[in-house]
Amino acid sequence: MHTDTTRRPSTSPAHGSPRRPLSRRAFLGATVASTTIAPALAAAQQASLPPYEPRDWSGRNPLHYPDPDIIALDPRFRSYILFNTPIRRHYVGTLWAEGPAWNGSGRYLVWSDIPNNRQMRWLEEDGHVSVFRSPSGHSNGNTFDHEGRQISCEHGNRRVARYEHSGEVTVIADRFEGSRLNSPNDVVVHPDRSIWFTDPPYGIRGSYEGFPAEQELPLSVYRVDGVTGAITRVTDEIGAPNGLCFSPNYDRLYVADTGSGQEVKIWDVDGERLLNGRSLVQLSVPGDPDARSIADGMRCDVDGNVWAGAVPGVQIIAPDGDVIGVIRLPERCANVCFGGTRRNRLFMTASQSLYSVYVGVRGAGIA
Repeated sequence: MHTDTTRRPSTSPAHGSPRRPLSRRAFLGATVASTTIAPALAAAQQASLPPYEPRDWSGRNPLHYPDPDIIALDPRFRSYILFNTPIRRHYVGTLWAEGPAWNGSGRYLVWSDIPNNRQMRWLEEDGHVSVFRSPSGHSNGNTFDHEGRQISCEHGNRRVARYEHSGEVTVIADRFEGSRLNSPNDVVVHPDRSIWFTDPPYGIRGSYEGFPAEQELPLSVYRVDGVTGAITRVTDEIGAPNGLCFSPNYDRLYVADTGSGQEVKIWDVDGERLLNGRSLVQLSVPGDPDARSIADGMRCDVDGNVWAGAVPGVQIIAPDGDVIGVIRLPERCANVCFGGTRRNRLFMTASQSLYSVYVGVRGAGIA
C-alpha cells in the first residue's frame, strides 16, 4: 500500500472527480492525533500496553515465555495466545515488505519487496530465503487460487496477473471500461473461482513503487468472474481501498480504507454484489485512544476475527468490531497471512523484515 496527505473530497468517484487519499507517509508515518473516535472503537483499545523492551532478534539469547509482545486486551484473545512460543524474525533486508501468501503444497511463503521490484520466498523446511521473482512488476499483494497458481497485484504493470504452472503469465485484469487500472493493491479468491481486488493509486504516485501516471479510474474494489473473465466494479464507496479479506464462510467482505475514511469497512456478499456497506471499526493505538492507527493488509481466522497490520504491529479485531489483542513488532507491519502445515502460523511482513508466530487458531481461506 501507499498513501498521500491529500484529503479526498466528499464527491463520490462514481459521480464526480476521483478522490485523493492520504499519503503513505501520513498513513505509515504513524498514527495521527484525532479528536473523534468511532463509536465501535473498543474500550479495550484504551488499556495501557506494558512498556516495550528491545529484544535480541538473532535467536542467540532465548526469550523467557510467555512472549511479552503478544498482548491480550480482552479475555477473548487469551485462547489465541500460546504460552510457549515466541515471535520470530526470519529475514531482514527488504525496503518495504508486503503481500505475504502461503503455498500449502510447496510449503513456502512468498512476499513482495515493492521498491526492489522483486518477490521473496521463505521455505518452511529449513528457513531458507531467496529471491523468487525479479523483476516482479513492483508487485504488492499476492495470493494463491484453488489450483495452486499464484496471483499478484503488480503496481508497475498496473494489472492483476496469474503465474501459470507452465511459467506463462495470464493477465487477469488491467483495464475497466476501456481505462487503465490505477495500481492493484491486494487480492483474494472466492470458492466460486472469482478473484476480488482493490485498486488504489499508490503505485502511480511516484517512482519508488511503480511509475508516475495519471489516475484514470475511481478508486474501487473489483470482482473478476472465474469462468468468463468479466470484470465488475463491486464498490467505489470507499476512500482508498487497500487490504481485503473474506469472512470464513465468505458471506462478508472486509476492506481497509487508508484514505479519508481511515477505517475497516464491511459488506454483505450477495453473489456478485456487495450490500449494506458499513464501518466495522476505526482503530487507535492501544493505550492512546487519541492516536489513530490505520489497518493495511488483513486476513480472517476460522473464528471470524480479523488480523490486521496496524500500529503497533498487528491488531486483532473480533467480529463485533472490538480490538481484543495486539502483536507488537519493532517495525510497521503492512500485511499478514496464515500459513504452515496446520495454518496456525501467522506471518507478518513488516517494513524491512519477515516475522511469524504460532497462534491458537487456524486461518480461514486458502492463502
